[in-house]
Amino acid sequence: MAPIDVPSWTQLDMDAVCARIRAVAFDLDNTLARSRKPMLPWMAERFSTLTTLLPVAVITGGRYGLVISQILDVLDDHADRSHLHLMPTSGTRYYRWDGDDWRCVYAHDLGVDLRDAAVASLTDHAKELGLWLEDTWGPRIEDRGSQITFSALGQQAPVEIRERWDPDGTKRDALVRAVAADLPELQVRAGGTTSVDISLHGYDKAFAIRELAASLDLPVDRIMFVGDRMSPDGNDYPAAEAGSLAVRVTGPEDTARLCDELIARLS
Repeated sequence: MAPIDVPSWTQLDMDAVCARIRAVAFDLDNTLARSRKPMLPWMAERFSTLTTLLPVAVITGGRYGLVISQILDVLDDHADRSHLHLMPTSGTRYYRWDGDDWRCVYAHDLGVDLRDAAVASLTDHAKELGLWLEDTWGPRIEDRGSQITFSALGQQAPVEIRERWDPDGTKRDALVRAVAADLPELQVRAGGTTSVDISLHGYDKAFAIRELAASLDLPVDRIMFVGDRMSPDGNDYPAAEAGSLAVRVTGPEDTARLCDELIARLS
């Protein structure tokens, strides 16, 4: 199948888009907020307003705790939590608001043996490739239950340093290839700016979009997916392959402009 050329939202007829979509899903890091940082107030206000207009999902490779700190903790008071769909670790977990708290709808966790094998492979190959640094900002490897994540600089590395570490993705790609050869039964993908994610095969943002569509009883193509990593090797690209109306943004400021266009028309 020929690669999908995912357009920037500025290339689209936004009147036609808003007449078509019935839900919108967002990547998190470098789409709604900078990596591991909360949404800034101007984004939180727009995001909260969107939840009053249609169902809104957050589909991220990050763990649920980051969804709390980056999204939930900064929502405006007028946000409609019943319209929110939270899908961390690339959709291997799914949370909904039940009126009192966030309820886990499902969790597709890795078995202990697979998690141990993933940690061992990441450790061995990161050392072989010179990616196992002596000094890091927090743990390098995190067991998220449904996903094992390697962060070369540590989980709490400053954003500016993470963004400079592997700008063309060659370091992460080398680690992905080496680990994937060890673990054919698992899916290994480059995640954020310094990370590699390991999960069960078939559990990516395509899976998440299809689960969201089923939950909302919508055709997949009625869901807009917004992300910054829309090239064929990017972790947002599977959402385009699933058949969503995928659009590309360059960062949170660009996403804010898209939200303004959506809010103006959907209101």
